[in-house]
Amino acid sequence: MRKKPDPKALSLMDERFGHDTLLSLATMDKKHPSVRIVNSYYENGSFYTVTYALSNKMKQIKKNPEVAVCGEWFTAHGVGENLGHVLDGKNAEIMAKLRTVFAEWYGNGHTDESDPHTCVLRIRLTDGVLLSHGTKYQIDFT
Repeated sequence: MRKKPDPKALSLMDERFGHDTLLSLATMDKKHPSVRIVNSYYENGSFYTVTYALSNKMKQIKKNPEVAVCGEWFTAHGVGENLGHVLDGKNAEIMAKLRTVFAEWYGNGHTDESDPHTCVLRIRLTDGVLLSHGTKYQIDFT
């Protein structure tokens, strides 16, 4: 039987990552790992970012959705999923949050919502390790 994640660990995840956060995202390109920093937002066991469907990271995730993330004394594995265009109705709720969370930079010309390749990337976490004030939390997100 799977053990539920420690509520303190989940509270720390919300506190630490429930806003615009820089997160290192690792993908695989055949035999070689690729790492880049993305703006992300954490909610309910997943990180969300707005990106471009034709970017190398999205091409790599399409071939191999297994990813790793790292940031602020946290490291984890997850599954990357392209949720589709940012204006797709099914993304309305998460996009309302992302536009607010990313408001400082979202409308500065970096993101073109009219481009059909502008998409939402969801990183559904599977397992991770969070460190906080001398305590190590092993988190099973599945």
